[in-house]
Amino acid sequence: MEAESRKLLLALAVSLCCFVAASRAQSYIGVNYGEVADNLPAPEETVKLLKSTTISKVRLYGVDPGMMRALAGTGISLVVGVANGDIPSLAADPAAASRWLAANVLPFVPASTISVVAVGNEVLESGDASLAAALLPAMQNLRAAAAAAGDGAAGIKFSTVNTMAVLAQSDPPSTGAFHPDISPQLTQILGFLSKTTAPFMINPYPYFAYQSDPRPETLAFCLFQPNAGRVDAGSKIKYTNMFDAQVDAVKSALGRAGYGDVEIVVAETGWPTRGDAGEAGATADNARAYVSNLVSHLRSGAGTPLMPGKPVDTYLFALYDEDLKPGPTSERSFGLYHTDLTMAYDAGLTSSSGGAASPSNGGASQQQPRGGGGGWCVASAGATEADLQADLDYACAQVGVDCGAIQAGGACFEPNTVRAHAAYAMNQLYQAAGRHPWNCDFRSSATLTSDNPSYGSCVYTGGQ
Repeated sequence: MEAESRKLLLALAVSLCCFVAASRAQSYIGVNYGEVADNLPAPEETVKLLKSTTISKVRLYGVDPGMMRALAGTGISLVVGVANGDIPSLAADPAAASRWLAANVLPFVPASTISVVAVGNEVLESGDASLAAALLPAMQNLRAAAAAAGDGAAGIKFSTVNTMAVLAQSDPPSTGAFHPDISPQLTQILGFLSKTTAPFMINPYPYFAYQSDPRPETLAFCLFQPNAGRVDAGSKIKYTNMFDAQVDAVKSALGRAGYGDVEIVVAETGWPTRGDAGEAGATADNARAYVSNLVSHLRSGAGTPLMPGKPVDTYLFALYDEDLKPGPTSERSFGLYHTDLTMAYDAGLTSSSGGAASPSNGGASQQQPRGGGGGWCVASAGATEADLQADLDYACAQVGVDCGAIQAGGACFEPNTVRAHAAYAMNQLYQAAGRHPWNCDFRSSATLTSDNPSYGSCVYTGGQ
């Protein structure tokens, strides 16, 4: 009984940790603020919204004086951007770099916290060789100007944002390698990032991976939902989600290039709520599943298999839909919030100490707890044994989930059935992940209940 009490206390501690983490801003969760729209709220309204969430970082694609002033003194840090068209002049003339910094950074610091200046966006993948060649000199000139400016600017990092297209190989993750045709510029840039302790910024999108392989098992892998996992034949690591696999492919590529010490920052990742007829998976429910499960994954502190124990700094794409973006419908539909400040869906980002924006009727369907709602997650009556076995294996593999009680000799080993063991494991994961209704989905093979399923010495964590 004493051992079981310790297990219960440990599980409660994990749940408490998740609750506390969800109540305040988290240093690893950021958001992209795109402005290709004609209906954005005033900066002050946007900042008020941000302060009601656990978001602690904002990435601008350029320089927006209104947003930068509105964020002053909030503790929310900024990434600001240099337009691709400005790179050649900044590379050619150090004085131009000093003028850019004086106009776009110095007036705002230290009142506004600028952590990174992203010099260009997706330059190495643009196909413009002259622009790619100018990228490093522009970064060097801007950093020199910041160092000369002194306090307020000297600590700013200078990097550039890349898509996954910089990789020639990414599957399996252990084979990650950069394209040889960009290697000359990229190797020099990586040397600069390593020397200045600036991050390598990358845009992994499991959504696009699913687009290229629209099978149900791929969708589950991309959405952090129960799946069989994928074993990397090289590293022997079993991956249970696409985000970790993509980020670790970048980690492998950095190591292969000789710069494994360079930090990775996810500059963009997200999932669209709408799409055209040919855009598989672009739905509000999938967007909610991806982003909310990603946020829970980051909060767990698990990191990735190649970078364990530390969440990767991640900027979600995007704060709002951008109604003027060209291209397919999905391009205009990545927003976490509508521009009327209502949620597109609940991603679990609302701070318990701030006012919450209400989900709109046009967003994701807000799943109500099946079975009347309550404090425990158990197997649903219609779930098949095969589904429950997959759910059991998935839940017990997650960080923070202790399945010791359903091992032989454990308090919950009997009855020794897949259904009973799966119910215990799914509840453990539900409690550890934050007790949101979507944490008890398991592809509809689980249900929430207000009836305590504990029996004898077998104690299920949870309650009302």
